[in-house]
Amino acid sequence: MPLDGDPIEQAQSLIAQARAGEAAELLQALLAQGRGGLLLRVTLSHALIAAGDIEGATALARETALTNPAAAPAAASLGEALLAAGRLATAIAEFQRAVRLDPHFAQARFLLGAAWLAAGEAERALEAFDAVGDEDAPPELTAAIAEAHAMQSRARSDPRYVRHLFDEFSADYDSRMLGQLGYDAPAILRQLAGMLGVVERGEYAVLDLGCGTGLGGLAFRDLARTLTGVDLSPAMIAKARTRGIYDALQVADLESTLALEGGALDLIIAADTLVYLGDLGAVFAGAARRLSAGGFFLFTVEKSERADFELGPRRRWRHSEDYLRAEAAGVDLDIAGLLACHPRREAGVPVEGYAVALRKPDAVVAA
Repeated sequence: MPLDGDPIEQAQSLIAQARAGEAAELLQALLAQGRGGLLLRVTLSHALIAAGDIEGATALARETALTNPAAAPAAASLGEALLAAGRLATAIAEFQRAVRLDPHFAQARFLLGAAWLAAGEAERALEAFDAVGDEDAPPELTAAIAEAHAMQSRARSDPRYVRHLFDEFSADYDSRMLGQLGYDAPAILRQLAGMLGVVERGEYAVLDLGCGTGLGGLAFRDLARTLTGVDLSPAMIAKARTRGIYDALQVADLESTLALEGGALDLIIAADTLVYLGDLGAVFAGAARRLSAGGFFLFTVEKSERADFELGPRRRWRHSEDYLRAEAAGVDLDIAGLLACHPRREAGVPVEGYAVALRKPDAVVAA
């Protein structure tokens, strides 16, 4: 492409025409000639991202940020590359740094809000969006604000929030849960299973919803003929895989998993998982459909004194006994057990909750 105009404008035009590869070649040629300043490097990083070269974009953006530590556009460019690479926490940190360097940098504030939205953090996203300003607002701002408000209105934690939370939590999950938080939900559910007569070793097709690193799977592996784990967090699934106890593991949402066609399950467990859902209607309906006759759905929840469900101060949903009973009855699952328990501690104080066993009735035999 002839360089008879502004090469930055030419590259931006090529990117807009979905010709990002050509834009990258144009700017790389200039950079090789020593003709590249900060804006060229930032634009080249955008072109590489659009062309799918995320590794190249990240390397370039990191070098640009290191050589221009006081430049807000360099920090924002690195944030965009990290976001494209799926490194959400570090991307957010770079966008925050860009805003600190230039509080009037509207695009950086928008990108920060978009990153918080990708993390399922609607309140933080809206805070960033509110600071963008009407004059400098990008065209995507209105839709992003609407998405954040829609996220707040749903009766469940956004899957992106849960994924981000546990990806960040995965490195020391076991030590924190078993030590600091006194996590006892898997052991409580195993005891409940024993009380209900679920004792035959190696006999059951088991689905572990929100399996995390596999603490629930460990508690039930000896009962399982097959053990499948599902979790929203890829990092947690990777940790669970190292245990070698699951026959199958998948990164997926539990509501979507239960809605899929699949073989009948004898036992579904959800240890400290349903606290990220308010409305349990879809989960109960899915469990009723997937369970074999006589099968059990065992789970823990945190206790609510109010009707139905509520979002607690730590963004974990709480459920009332009346709500659990009504939802179970609505999908023809019997309450086989409902016990008060303390699934974990919070700030050293036991959390009040329930351990629940729902049972699918035996098949009716025609006379």
